[in-house]
Amino acid sequence: MLEATTNYFYIYDMLSEYLDVVVGHPPKLKAIAQTDKKTDRIDAKELSRLLWLGSVPESYVPPNEIRECRALVRGRISLLEERTSFVNKIHSVLLDNGITDEVKPLNVRGCEFLAELSLPAPWDELLSSYLAVIDTLTEEIEQLDDQIQERAGSLEETQLLMTIPGIAQYSALVVYAEIGEIERFDRAKEVVRYVGLNPVIRESGDSRFEGSISKKGPGKVRWLLVQAVHSAVHTVGDEYLSRFYHRIERRKNKQKAAVATARKLLVSIYHMLDRGEVYDPPGVTA
Repeated sequence: MLEATTNYFYIYDMLSEYLDVVVGHPPKLKAIAQTDKKTDRIDAKELSRLLWLGSVPESYVPPNEIRECRALVRGRISLLEERTSFVNKIHSVLLDNGITDEVKPLNVRGCEFLAELSLPAPWDELLSSYLAVIDTLTEEIEQLDDQIQERAGSLEETQLLMTIPGIAQYSALVVYAEIGEIERFDRAKEVVRYVGLNPVIRESGDSRFEGSISKKGPGKVRWLLVQAVHSAVHTVGDEYLSRFYHRIERRKNKQKAAVATARKLLVSIYHMLDRGEVYDPPGVTA
């Protein structure tokens, strides 16, 4: 048995050629195997007991195709975050020199402003270095974008997802990569729970309270679905999602309406992938 960690794929692939390998889900294992004494020997004994009982909460092991897609989209996210950190460094350099104007180093006007800017040492060297790093990262991101577009265009699942208003190649590949094989879910509710868009329910006696969403699972998928909802409602005018969104908005607020509509969109995504169908929501009558 293995515990799902950041580098377990390599070990899993190597061992699974010769053995039946079970990959345990770390948080769930901790929840059911708590003990006052914690040593490697005790942990191994307890894990062996759970394995013998067939009680090990297993972690999903995606096939190579899903892993490759995850590597592409997560790599792009990492590069974007790195580039953002250097944009923030540039803002700090400007503030150090009393420049409070809003400068956006990633657009043409911002680049032109920074290219003409004269700063004293060592800030001039720092600014030049940060700009060079940003240029390099931008080139790497664009190269990844080409690979992402090619991969998204070659997969049936992502082609189906791209029929949804507001879902393009990158968003489609993120959703597909992070959800994984749709066959591993029996119902739409399981996908909603996996992505963390399910409301947290608390019950005590006759009282039942429905709180905010759990936010467990891939946060990037939740964010992308909410962005797709805003596009579908405010830009494209998707009648199916718009009517649902505005009904919730009137009762609650815009944020809760967007989250609820993202959950509804995710349910549609489950059925699309499960049935191999394009986005074709039911007609809305006046």
